[in-house]
Amino acid sequence: MTDLEKLSAIIEKKRNEFIQLSDKIWEIAETRFEEFRSAELLCQALEKEGFSVQKGVGGMETAFIGSCGSGTPVVAILGEFDALPGLSQKKGVASANPLVEGGNGHGCGHNLLGTGSLAAAVALKTYMEEAGIAGTVRYYGCPAEEGGSGKTFMAREGLFDDVDFALCWHPAPANGVFSANSLANYQVYFKFAGRSSHAAASPHLGRSALDAVELMNVGVNYLREHIIPDARVHYAITNAGGAAPNVVQAEAEVLYLIRAPKTPQVEEIYQRVCNIARGAALMTGTKVEIVFDKACSNLVPNTVLEQVMHEVFTKLGVPVFDDEERKFAREMRATFSAEDINSIPSKALRDKELADFIMPYGEQRGASAGSGSTDVGDVSWIAPTVQCVTACMAVGTPFHTWQLVAQGATSIAHKGMLHAGKVMAATALEAMRNPAVLAEAKAELSRQLAETAYTCPIPKDVKPSPKK
Repeated sequence: MTDLEKLSAIIEKKRNEFIQLSDKIWEIAETRFEEFRSAELLCQALEKEGFSVQKGVGGMETAFIGSCGSGTPVVAILGEFDALPGLSQKKGVASANPLVEGGNGHGCGHNLLGTGSLAAAVALKTYMEEAGIAGTVRYYGCPAEEGGSGKTFMAREGLFDDVDFALCWHPAPANGVFSANSLANYQVYFKFAGRSSHAAASPHLGRSALDAVELMNVGVNYLREHIIPDARVHYAITNAGGAAPNVVQAEAEVLYLIRAPKTPQVEEIYQRVCNIARGAALMTGTKVEIVFDKACSNLVPNTVLEQVMHEVFTKLGVPVFDDEERKFAREMRATFSAEDINSIPSKALRDKELADFIMPYGEQRGASAGSGSTDVGDVSWIAPTVQCVTACMAVGTPFHTWQLVAQGATSIAHKGMLHAGKVMAATALEAMRNPAVLAEAKAELSRQLAETAYTCPIPKDVKPSPKK
């Protein structure tokens, strides 16, 4: 039996346990920095497998590290488990049907992500103990990837500083090694304070905070023409100052998310947005408080580890789906728009209900930065980092939607999750057994960062918080 077969067998032996854990986290669906039950379930699973668990790391109640083994190399396997608000949905149903109206849902598949990473950590630990391989395996329980950048806070506290390399994965409609870039970002609240008054009898005495928010948004929309094309600026009005139109709004708040390929580019745009906010306050006679919420860095891909992972993935093959699963995938695809299907980058995937091949390695390499962001980026600046994606949903499934939530606790998702665990465990084993590979991966990262050392984009005085 090969190493890959042995690792796969360890995961398959415990497949029901992993599936039950993933489904329970899917059911709980807790949002950023409030994943108390989900984190505890993962901690219990780690302790059951013989990991020593340190809870509340990095100043976050729901962050933790499970460790086993000793010495070097130290491998970090990253797990996420946070959900998104407003995406509650029944599982296995190809129509919008919330479990709880307005409730949370795992619209990015992090119930699968955290459990698939756990499967990888358990398989690697078990194999290393049986084979007498030295090294340290760590499972990083990373909260609040969605809008909280838990890994960035962990990086700020030095929790990855002694890591030799890191692995992660993400549920996807495809199979392959993730080798694209990502955008750095800042998330910032702009809180305006004015003066209330009767909107008809004495409007001249009022100073509208809502006017300030609206003027700020208009100003930023004009700014869009004058920033780099790869940048993105999003906002949501989080406090409109009340529901009474006959009262001048004394307070109002808007939350901005600013993205660009590099952190210095985000910083430059952020300063311009701050000036627009100050201008809006001057125009309306209000005051503005700028509250930095979170940030994350762009991803630094590592070709050395990616090539190792691609070779492992090729040997393992892809998840195999049956007729019932393909039928359900076709039902889900019937709910997608033509734009969803036509936006699939791979033409070879567009007409398939479920992915049945591995994306050619390097297809994304050299492309411009993707439009999304991830706090895995901060880890990749500190240690060589590699990620894969596995088919856990119908081809064309849009992220952060009820369609993804509906598929997140099905057999399709379970197969992709366990497959990712096998790919990561085998990749980690290859790297741990081959010092030359690790040395080359570290040398590559050093070359990439030769002119720019890592600086955490979250200021020291900013604390993790579910909401401001």
